[in-house]
Formats: sequence, C-alpha cells, structure tokens
Amino acid sequence: MGAAENIEEQKDTLQLFIHILQQGDIDQIEHQLEEMHPAEIAHLLESLPTDQRHAVWEHVPAEMEGEVLTNVNEDVRAALIERMDSSQLLAATETLDTDDLADILPEMPQDVIQELLLTMEQQDRDRLRSALSFDEDSAGGLMNLDAVMVRAGLSLDVVQRYLRRRGEIPEGTDNLYVVDRENHYIGSLPLITLLTRDPSELVEDVMLKGEEAISAETPARDVALRFKQRDLISAPVVDVNGILLGRITIDDVVDVIIDDAEHSLMSMAGMNEEEDMFAPIITSTKRRAIWLGINLLTALLAAWVIGQFENTIQKLVALAVLMPIVTSMGGIAGTQTLTLMIRGIALGQISSSNARRLLNKEIWVSAWNGLLWAVVIGSIAYFWFGNSKLGLVIGAAIILNLLLAALAGATVPLLLRRIGADPALGGSVVLTTITDVMGFFMFLGLATIFLI
Repeated sequence: MGAAENIEEQKDTLQLFIHILQQGDIDQIEHQLEEMHPAEIAHLLESLPTDQRHAVWEHVPAEMEGEVLTNVNEDVRAALIERMDSSQLLAATETLDTDDLADILPEMPQDVIQELLLTMEQQDRDRLRSALSFDEDSAGGLMNLDAVMVRAGLSLDVVQRYLRRRGEIPEGTDNLYVVDRENHYIGSLPLITLLTRDPSELVEDVMLKGEEAISAETPARDVALRFKQRDLISAPVVDVNGILLGRITIDDVVDVIIDDAEHSLMSMAGMNEEEDMFAPIITSTKRRAIWLGINLLTALLAAWVIGQFENTIQKLVALAVLMPIVTSMGGIAGTQTLTLMIRGIALGQISSSNARRLLNKEIWVSAWNGLLWAVVIGSIAYFWFGNSKLGLVIGAAIILNLLLAALAGATVPLLLRRIGADPALGGSVVLTTITDVMGFFMFLGLATIFLI
C-alpha cells in the first residue's frame, strides 16, 4: 500500500470512529479496535479531540494498552497514563519488551515504577537499568536488548540445535552475533548463512568479520545515516570496551527518521513534535506565546530601522509600497539556502572541508538570481512610478539582500551547530531578522542617498 492510500485509509478510520462515537455504539467501537494494530490505535487517539480520545481509550483491549502507550506521542501518553490506576499500568506494561518499557517508564508514577521493578526478575531489572542509562536519542537508547549471541568455535549444527531449544528468536532477527567469553563483539552470523552452509562448518569460518558495531553513545541521527548508507536491517551495539549490549533494528531507525523530519518541520515554527494536537487551549497558548514574543522582538527591530528613515518615506511614498518586495525576496532566497544547509548537516554531508565551497556556490547562485530579478523588479518599479532612479535603487537593494541572504542562510546553521544549538529551531528566526532588518536598511539607505 502506497503512502497516499495509507493516509486515505487513516482518514476513513478517523471518520468511522467519529461517526460511531456520535451514535454511541460501544460494541462497534470495541469490534473495530480489536481488528486494529496498536500503532493504528495510537494514530487514531492522536487524531481525536480529548473527550473522544478518552472515550475510545476506555475500550482499547487491555492486552494492547502497553503497545499503544509506546506508540503515541509524549503529551498524549502522559494524559492517558494520568487516567490509569496502578493496577492498569502494571498490567499494561508487564508484556512490554525492556526497550519499550524504558521509553515510557520515566513518565509513570513513582509508586508504579517501584512496584514494577519489584515484580521483575533480577536479569530483567538489570537490563532495564542498562537501557535507562543511555540517552534516548543515542544508539543505546534505541537498541533492543534481545540480541542472540553465539561463540565462534561452535559448529553451525550446534547453533541450529541451540535455536531449536530456544523455540523462538527475537522479531526482526537477521543476524546472530558472535562474541568471545567476555561477550566482546567479534562478528555476525547471517541466518541465511546458518541455513545454507554445511552444518559441520564452524561459526568462525563463515561469519562476517568486517561488520563494525555501533557504539552505544552514537547519536540516533548518525545511526539512521549508517542504516541508510549500508542498507542495514539490524546492527550490533557495543559499549566503550567492545562488549555487545544489544542490537538496533530497522523499525527503530524508521521511527528516528520520521521523528527527525517532524522535529525539523515543527522546530522551524518553534513547536515540539511531541505536542498533542488537541492539547488544552491554555497549554498551547503558553507554548506558542514564547515563540511569538521572540518574533515580536525581531519585528520591532525591523520597525525601528524603518523609523530611522521616516523622513525619506514621507518624501517618496512609493518606497513604502516597494519595501516588502525587497525583504520578501531576501527571505525566500535565504530560506532556500538555509533548508539546503540544514538538510546537509542532518545527512552529514557538510563539514569544514567543503563548507566554504558550498558557501561560494550559494553566493554565486544568489548573485545571478539577484541580477535577474533586479532587472525584472526594477523595470516594474520604473513603469509603475515613472522613476528610473527608483528602479535602479530597488534593483540594487534586491541584489545586495539576496547576497546577504545566501551568506546568512549558509553560515547561520553552521554557527548554531558550533555553539550546540539546533539549526532547525533557531535558524529561521535569525535568518528572518537579518533579511528583514538589512533589507529595509539597504533599500531605504540607498533611497536616502540617491533619491532624496
């Protein structure tokens, strides 16, 4: 099923549930939920207003509640957990894998956490503590702790008998991981190799030895990039001493890619990808007010610059008509470069060795575009107001602002990254401030010099 068909199916499901809720058909709600995957239920809950969401949540099958909680965003999860008592939370989490439990455990009430830990076996408790010790946006935070380990000196026949005794292997397993007696990672044994080679052969003779493990401290974004570049389905995770800790599977990486895309999109508006779309009005108002306040400061700065040229504008009203064109063109050009840079940074394609060449390229692109649109806009200004000097002034301002926009769009994200800030979050605000303030200053300054 393609992406478009999947979206349409989700829309149909949402409409169906809204209709069923309006009718109050509880049996139909429960029937539909039983037929759905936990991830689909999570998407449905995120798409419903708060009252309807709670009505549906009451009828989610108990055995699915834990999986649903791991799939909804943080705001929705917190609201659902708040409505559950201790016994419900314990029942919902008892079937979760350790890595999934680690994702939601920090949001649960302290008494439930304590009771949950007491009910776990020592081995599972140690695994959970290990998972919680890593940042959630690192390889250690992404990994599953269910990697199947074998020794290099075993024959393939012995490994096969070992797997048969286990009775099952973890979901998404494509490789077994070869370790020494201290559990140091040595290599991997693909299942296809295990099944197709002579059972009498030894693991050490057929295993893949060149597969580099991922350090537990590796950022999640870098993990996703490695999976993309090497077409991986899974990868081993090791600590600083090379001891195998677990594995990362492609489904975890897909989540990282989607979350990263949502983060970049929402951050450019000063919002959080984990925010509940139907959060209370006061909550959403407070969150957005901060960003609006920041933008107000940049707008006041631009207004102050305009105010410095009040006499110039009064003498030539056409300037007030044309000012937005200069800043708008600069803003668009700068955003194009900024977006290119943020994407390059995210994909690891930009470093100190090639940043200067990319900057030069973007400046030349803006220079040529500046010349093209300076002629177009200057001609429009001349025929509109019958003033050739006005056409030359706005043309010059367009060229200068596009060049400045390219410079800002290329350097701002690099500078933000250097100081540890998120380029997607702060880049657009800084860029807009530069192109607006300097665009007004250059246009009105040139007009003051040559027209007044």
